[in-house]
Order: sequence, then structure tokens, then C-alpha cells
Amino acid sequence: MLNPEKIKLMNQLAMYEQGEGKKYLPISRYYRRDYIGAALIRNLFLVAVGYVLTLAGVGAYFSEYLMNNIHKMNLTALGVYLLLGFLALFSVYTVLTYIIYSVKYFKAKKSVRHYYDLLTQMEKMYGREERRSSRN
Repeated sequence: MLNPEKIKLMNQLAMYEQGEGKKYLPISRYYRRDYIGAALIRNLFLVAVGYVLTLAGVGAYFSEYLMNNIHKMNLTALGVYLLLGFLALFSVYTVLTYIIYSVKYFKAKKSVRHYYDLLTQMEKMYGREERRSSRN
């Protein structure tokens, strides 16, 4: 016999898995520290690549000036300024990445907690049905 409660619950679970679950279930498989750590490592790589590409573009734009005045420039000071610029940019992006991925992680955990509650309800329904069938 069909149980309308069980069908409704199965439908909710399937809708979650096809909707929000696609985004949140993979996140919930990580520990918070691992998820945010992986995001910070990606952040380091992407900031470094972006910074180098930006410097290359600016260098190409001012290449004539650089070629004419490279002998007058203090290259040590220029290197220090470029390094400090990278560290400042990296610091800002690291803080932003940490905040964004922490919020994403907690949203995912909250959403998945509701999903697991529904699964627990489903498991209890199956347990009650088994007990009824074993009595008969």
C-alpha cells in the first residue's frame, strides 16, 4: 500500500538533491578547515597569476619609458614596492576569501542538516514499516 507521507518525503528529498543539494552536498563532505584552506590556496595562486599579468600589462604599456630610464631607476626599491603591493593585495583577497568561503560553508552545513533530518524521518518510517510487517 502506498504511504502518502513517505511519497511526500521522498519527493522533498529528491527535489533537494536536484536543486540546492547539487551545490551544498559536495561542500558538506569537507571539514571546515579543509574547505577554507583549499579556497585560500586557490586564492594565492590566482592572486599571484593576476598580479604578474597586471604587471606584465603595465610594463608593456610603459615599455618605452622603462627602456629609456632603467639605468636611472632604483631597482631594489622598485622590487620592494612591487613585493609590498603584492602582499597588500594578497592580504585583502585572503580576508575576503576567508569570509566568503566561511559563509558558504555554514550555509551549506545548515542546508544539509535539514536534508539529513528528512533522511532520518524517512529511516524511521522504514523502521516502523518493518516492525509492522514482522508482527504480521
